Amino acid sequence: MAGTSSYPPQMAMPPAANQVAIISPQFCAPYPVDLNVVRKLMTLSEGSFGVTDVNGNIIFKVKGKLFSLRDRRVLLDAAGNPLVTFQQKMLTAHRRWQVYRGESTDTKNFLFSVKKSSLLQFKTKLDVFLAHNTNEDVCDFRIEGSWFERSCVIYAGNTNTIIAQMHRKHTAQSILLGKDNFGVTVYPNVDYAFVVALVVILEEINEDRSGED
Repeated sequence: MAGTSSYPPQMAMPPAANQVAIISPQFCAPYPVDLNVVRKLMTLSEGSFGVTDVNGNIIFKVKGKLFSLRDRRVLLDAAGNPLVTFQQKMLTAHRRWQVYRGESTDTKNFLFSVKKSSLLQFKTKLDVFLAHNTNEDVCDFRIEGSWFERSCVIYAGNTNTIIAQMHRKHTAQSILLGKDNFGVTVYPNVDYAFVVALVVILEEINEDRSGED
């Protein structure tokens, strides 16, 4: 189970009124969960993106599909079981990633999609639409902030209700690792596997060197 640690006093965390379980209720905890996202993790045999608890235990890892390294990723739990598959949707005006349950990309296993809210962005702003939200008039979640500063916030819909926050880690280890190590605090009763999935897509969109949609 993921661990908890202290968080800044301004991050007061009332539990979500309703459990936010997008991938699975098993990833919803009644307390805030602190995760460390580590890129270029040497202990990973597949992929270079790992997520640990505050004690350094791996909770999730991300691997790329060998035949499609740039546009498909799989989120695995600590035991190596596939939780969701990310696939970039090609030929769309705004960069969009689609997420499916397990290792499937079948429409019946479609969970949610994430896209840039506008083509030209100086700050990070992404919209998240759940599978049932086919009209996409209003997003179900949104991500705003600065990826460069690792200070993005995930909100519920178009509200000010925060479900998770990214923050820089100010520890001896993070200074050693530089920007490749940062923290994510997930609020109570929020699916932290879902939040990790959003962070993976956020990283993919922002680290895409081509910059083309």
